[in-house]
Amino acid sequence: MGMSAEDERTVSPRDEEWPEAEKAEKLARGAALKWASGVFYRPEKLEGLGQYRSRETQRNSSIQSRLKSTIQSYLEGVSAGLEQLRSAAQEVQSVCQDLGAARWALLDSADRFQGLQQMRALMAEHVQLASVVQVLPQLFSVHEVFSHTLQLLSGQQLLEAHAELMMMEHLRDDILSQLHLRGLSSAQATVLSYFGGLRELNESLAKQLWDIVGSSLRLVREDPVLFVTAVRIIEREEKIDDTLLLEATFLPPGRPKGWRQKFYHVLQETITGAHFHAVCMDTEGPELARHLAALQKDIVSELRVVKDLMVQCVPAHYNILSVCTVTYHQALTSHLQDILREDLDKQALFLLLEWALRVYHSPEMMGHPDLLPEVDVSALGPLMSPELVDQTERKYVVKVKASVLEWMQRTLEVEFKEWFREEEPETDHQGFFQSALPVIVMQMLNENIRVASLITDSLQQKVYNMALEELEAFLGRLREALVQCGKEHQKDRTIPKYYVSYLLAMLNNNLALSSSVSFLHPDTARREVPMSLQAALDRMQKKACQLLLEELLLDLQPLCLQLPSRKWLSGSQLVSSMCEVIDKYAKNFSRVRKPVFMLLLTESELLVTSQYLRALMQKKMVCKSKEERGQLCDRLLQDATQLRELFCGLGLDQSQQSLEAVFALRELICLKDPALLSLEVLGFITKYPDVRCHAKIRSKACHSACILVPSPCSTLGDLYALPCFLPSGRLDPAVLAWHYCQK
Repeated sequence: MGMSAEDERTVSPRDEEWPEAEKAEKLARGAALKWASGVFYRPEKLEGLGQYRSRETQRNSSIQSRLKSTIQSYLEGVSAGLEQLRSAAQEVQSVCQDLGAARWALLDSADRFQGLQQMRALMAEHVQLASVVQVLPQLFSVHEVFSHTLQLLSGQQLLEAHAELMMMEHLRDDILSQLHLRGLSSAQATVLSYFGGLRELNESLAKQLWDIVGSSLRLVREDPVLFVTAVRIIEREEKIDDTLLLEATFLPPGRPKGWRQKFYHVLQETITGAHFHAVCMDTEGPELARHLAALQKDIVSELRVVKDLMVQCVPAHYNILSVCTVTYHQALTSHLQDILREDLDKQALFLLLEWALRVYHSPEMMGHPDLLPEVDVSALGPLMSPELVDQTERKYVVKVKASVLEWMQRTLEVEFKEWFREEEPETDHQGFFQSALPVIVMQMLNENIRVASLITDSLQQKVYNMALEELEAFLGRLREALVQCGKEHQKDRTIPKYYVSYLLAMLNNNLALSSSVSFLHPDTARREVPMSLQAALDRMQKKACQLLLEELLLDLQPLCLQLPSRKWLSGSQLVSSMCEVIDKYAKNFSRVRKPVFMLLLTESELLVTSQYLRALMQKKMVCKSKEERGQLCDRLLQDATQLRELFCGLGLDQSQQSLEAVFALRELICLKDPALLSLEVLGFITKYPDVRCHAKIRSKACHSACILVPSPCSTLGDLYALPCFLPSGRLDPAVLAWHYCQK
């Protein structure tokens, strides 16, 4: 299947001329070798070699036949094309000869064409005069048409009047256009003067159109024909405007009229003027509520008319429903801003916030089923901007704050007067003293917070914060009122008659306020009392307890003045009287709830102990013998025991009492060995380290005698700092000094 050297020499010139043919032949030979090696790689396959050769020979013959046929058809086409080209060349040559002859003929006739120019000019003039002759009847009837058009306008035959008006304008504009094209601008003034009545007709027609548009909401319900006529006229004028603007060669005076935009403007002005301009009203309370209710009713009603009737009277591209919706929305936005510039009360501010944020989008107004889904104000933005809402909420909070302050002040004044009544305060079902103060205050605050929650969460939070601030301030004023009442009572203890009872009622009220404050918070998961408010509640409670203890002190002081004395040493009547006073107050204290009751009991016990020891310090008493010293120790033991049993019986645990200081003091007095004095004093100091007042002790070699002296003392002997024996350290008892001497 290879090629001889001769063959290669034979094909080499062709290969050099056609390298693609050489490449194709090589590819074909390679493909053939690959195919043959694949078919005859086994000896038994060689038996079919003749069959393969015969088949390939037939295939090559078929291909060669098709190639010859194709080449033959191409050659025939080329021959036909060459023949056509020869024929075309001959025809072109003939045409060129004819054109040359015609050119020479025209050159010979050029002089004769000069006379045709005059004929052309005459022809143009004739055409113009013919045009003028045709329009002369119309020109002569212009004023008559003007009068007729005015009559048509007076009879509201608007379509006919507008048709004649368009005819006159078209005539005028044609004349002006011709003058403009010929540069005869000076003659335009004459034409405009002659057609001067068109301006009056235009103004009269426009006035009637805008009157109709201004009454469109009524007309579409009563007589839509007139409104449709006006819209048709407006659309005619819009088409004329568009045509003239597209030509852009000559724009007649008064064009473009822009009546469609004027239609929108008049409609918007009508809507705005009917509801939002020149509104003279009282911006407080019921008048504003009626105004907003009327707006709500009218807007919904008019939008329903636009949706159901007016939409059918105007072209779809007017988007009349969207235009009216946007107009109402923007007008309302501006109107609310105008109202908010006034000095409104809290009711008016609440109405505006509720109306703008709740009512406006509700099914009663813009979300009305008759308006959906065509009317959608969600894409128009809020009726009040977030900044305006926040500003209005702050104004509302300020007004509510002033109202709450005034109401609380009146409540405090009423409460203060009740303290001076000739009857005890009211009691609850458990017998605890109380008044209506906490209920009134908490209901007032809670109601304001609840009302604010109807608007927005932010307003509710603002009112809540304001309520806590006002409650804190109110507690301060209530505390000052208690102080004032206490001063009045100090002047005359019979006024108020039930002073202690009302103080106890105030303590119960304070507890009620403390337990109710957490329920004011809108979020149930965050009900905690702020620290500043809790501090105000604590100060209020502390002041009421202080006034009660001062009252107890006033009743104890006459008895404490009898300490120490020989009469006191000889009997227990003095401490029994003190116990009666304490028991009387404890019965009153039982009319207050337990947490405060235990506090009062603890403070009363501390007060009694301090006054008992203070009384011992304020007088000098000398025990002249061991028997008297023993009698003093016995009296101290009996008094302390009696007082401790009293307070234990009242419910105060012994571990919470400070009477242990009296027992410790008794041990010091009963001490017989002076050498142990320093050690006992050190133990006393160790046991009561938190008390800051000082006493002085001195020892002297004398008879066994005990002298009770006021501090400071200036006697000879060793001086030791002795803390007073009250473990709490909250009260400041008198300085105690013991002068102990041994004979």
